[in-house]
Amino acid sequence: MSMLRFLPLLLVLTTAPLVAQSGYSNPALNGRIEGKTYLSPTGTFKVAIPVLPELGGRIVDTESAVTFQDNFNVFVTIAAFPLDATQRWELATRGKKDYLTYFFGNFVMPDFQRTFAGASVEEAKYAPSIMDGSLLAYLLLPGGSMFSHKLTFRAPDSPPPVAKRGNLIVTHDDWIFIISTELTERVLEGDAYQKTPQQENDLLRQRLVELLGKMQFTPPPKADR
Repeated sequence: MSMLRFLPLLLVLTTAPLVAQSGYSNPALNGRIEGKTYLSPTGTFKVAIPVLPELGGRIVDTESAVTFQDNFNVFVTIAAFPLDATQRWELATRGKKDYLTYFFGNFVMPDFQRTFAGASVEEAKYAPSIMDGSLLAYLLLPGGSMFSHKLTFRAPDSPPPVAKRGNLIVTHDDWIFIISTELTERVLEGDAYQKTPQQENDLLRQRLVELLGKMQFTPPPKADR
């Protein structure tokens, strides 16, 4: 099945509050949990769970994406989409650097812009040293924080905070993966927050690379030819 049919599910997981019960024993999961590891239902990856049940850690997923969130400062989404014949051709003809930019600009960012008025790409850059070539994209999302509910002292007429998310897009074995995380302290620390955009990007890159390092890619079923 084409990855394009899965993309709306990714946006649901990255914009809606998690309603799954706390803890790792959510019976509604499409994937499965073995100890402290989440295994994707597609069989493409497994990852060390980045949240703890003791801190309100919650997990929700679809067939193509999983989101981890806790009550304090962690919000992580990992999605895996098979590259159909058209997308494999695009990758082969464009080359990885151009293809990842094309994919993100045409299939991912438009959904964020439709959901969050004023959503923008603050910076996007190709990282040849990550997974033999990956794309890092840093987004500004007005009203897009998954932790806005914690801002109990915000004036009712004040504008919603502008969330910042880092996204790491990589390909592996005819699949494309999107790893995303929110820079939560940008919203929660309020006026005390002093990091520059470059410092934010460096921190998001570090966290995304650490998340990638916790993943193990498993032999997936081949995409339909």
